Amino acid sequence: MRQSSRRDAYEAATQHLLNNNAAFHCSCTRSELQAAQSSEVRLFDTDELRYPGWCRLGPRAPERKTAVRLFVPRGETAVTDLLQGRFTVDVSAEVGDFVVRRRDGLHAYQLAVVIDDAFQGITAVVRGADLLHSSPRQVILHRMLNLAVPDYAHLPVVTDVNGIKLSKSAGAAAIDIARPTYEVWRALEFLQQTPPPELRRAGLATLWEWAIKHWQPKRLNGLRQATIRVGREDGLT
Repeated sequence: MRQSSRRDAYEAATQHLLNNNAAFHCSCTRSELQAAQSSEVRLFDTDELRYPGWCRLGPRAPERKTAVRLFVPRGETAVTDLLQGRFTVDVSAEVGDFVVRRRDGLHAYQLAVVIDDAFQGITAVVRGADLLHSSPRQVILHRMLNLAVPDYAHLPVVTDVNGIKLSKSAGAAAIDIARPTYEVWRALEFLQQTPPPELRRAGLATLWEWAIKHWQPKRLNGLRQATIRVGREDGLT
């Protein structure tokens, strides 16, 4: 699904929020928000700026192009994650009224993913723990749009020995698609499933059969990141 083909759906949701006084137009620029607060005010470890609510009663500079922000309800939002457990965040205090449509007309990730998940009938969201901080905002949007809230399960992020997330931008090597059994075995090892060493040379179907039969998600409870060995130290060819 391409988000570029879903703009009408995102805009319909935005207009629904505006028409129900659940969102408002905001003329504030990022530089204005940066100047108004210290660099320590952040949501979790992201670079998100907390919004102080300046345009709640109307745009301060109506001659500018405006973004659309959600009226975030006061109080804590609880999320029960199948792997990370229950946690609460006061989004109104940590982030404030967050953007659902940017000043350039593009719709924000938080809105787009909620609309797309509902459209596809998604009932369980499984993703990396680096996106855990997005869940409370998405729960709020689901509720304001009268959409069913899916189950969430956030898997640990893969890091190197220095704690840096493996990614193309960080220079991490791609998986070896010529050796699928080896790569799946390493993934199971990373996910704390302790696959038997002899299965590294088994057929892929055999490895998947073992993985499904012995899958123990409780071993991932509370784990937000873990290190995976990089290289060919085991001597496999």
